[in-house]
Amino acid sequence: MTAPASTAGPAAPPRGGLFRHRDFRLLWTGHTVSAVGSNMTTVALPLVAVAVLDATTFQVAVLTAAAWLPWLLAGLPVGAWVDRVRRRPVMIAADLAAAALFASVPLAALAGLLTIGHLLMVALGAGLARVFFETADQVYLPTLLRPEQVPEANARLHATQTASYLVGPGLAGLVAQLVGAVTAVALDALTFLLSALCLRRISAVEVRPHRPDGSTSLRREVAAGLRFVVRDPYLRVLTVFGAASNIGLTGYQAVLVVFLVRSAELPAGLVGLLIGLASLGGVIGAALAARLARRIGSARTVLVAGALTGPPALLIPLAGPGGRTAWLVLGGVLVSLGVAVGNVVKGSFRQTYTPHRLLGRVTVSMHLLNYGTIPLAALLAGTLGAAWGPGGAIRAMTAWLALTPLILLAGPLRRRRDLPAAPS
Repeated sequence: MTAPASTAGPAAPPRGGLFRHRDFRLLWTGHTVSAVGSNMTTVALPLVAVAVLDATTFQVAVLTAAAWLPWLLAGLPVGAWVDRVRRRPVMIAADLAAAALFASVPLAALAGLLTIGHLLMVALGAGLARVFFETADQVYLPTLLRPEQVPEANARLHATQTASYLVGPGLAGLVAQLVGAVTAVALDALTFLLSALCLRRISAVEVRPHRPDGSTSLRREVAAGLRFVVRDPYLRVLTVFGAASNIGLTGYQAVLVVFLVRSAELPAGLVGLLIGLASLGGVIGAALAARLARRIGSARTVLVAGALTGPPALLIPLAGPGGRTAWLVLGGVLVSLGVAVGNVVKGSFRQTYTPHRLLGRVTVSMHLLNYGTIPLAALLAGTLGAAWGPGGAIRAMTAWLALTPLILLAGPLRRRRDLPAAPS
């Protein structure tokens, strides 16, 4: 893929690889601190709701749903808009907005004004900021690097992202145990400020994307991105698989904290540690993904990743007090390993395969289904949890997740060693 005419072409790779690439190091650092903070929040917000506000299982699930609902409400127009503007300022603004939202939680708690409604608004607003940040980030990375550097960069970003699944929840649980869950949310606000500072220091000049004469309306640009995904056999099957697997992943994760605190009667510090350990496979998967794709082929790697994401999830409902917590860790490690390998390969494929002028729209078109199912899954899990208890909800969601890899066999992936470099 050549550098797009609408943006400044990335510089020649510095000697020493990405570790010597100053702008990528800044982007990487910003990602890392923000990811750690975000994954602190995935445990800290439910702990605030449960421990401080005595929330029900359904209310905790609704918190998860609110964080992902903006992908359904605003994802498509955001994608079309991001294709028209410089992306780094969008990412910085999204970080600052998230910082302000999370900072409002400890302030409200100090004033005695914190409510479930406040937490819901914070989750919804931070989710909207995430839509802008992630969409802009997916389009910005290929403009910062050369095409051959993108897979390595994605592997490094995913490695630290998945490492944050270990560090973030564990840190949140520890902070919650020592000084309260509200303080963990305050620390998250600080991480977004640090991310914005790193992005601000990137020196590469990003040229405003060029819009040709007679540019179409936002609605037509959105439709063009959707059509590209629907008509492409590879993007189509990956999107459907992502949507289906996210139902199971989000479903069991939405009620997992409630299950571990109330059913297994585990302390907050151990809850965060167990959830973090269950994500350890993601660190390994992100490190191995590019190597595995080279050795057995990128298409075959996606199939292997799908197999790891599905059936091992059946181990998670076996978790319980004492030694039975090992089932949660084992199942979670295998699932997170599959998710990380798949995300690295699929993310690099989308960024290099899609025409750059369509990348923002294609990204959110895929995310509309991939992430749009998440709030629905969280609400479903909350409803099942209210009816059957959190354990029953987790069993139902992991059973669904175990079946989803079959979707990948319905497309052209099973007949190929590698994913194609460009649309036919």
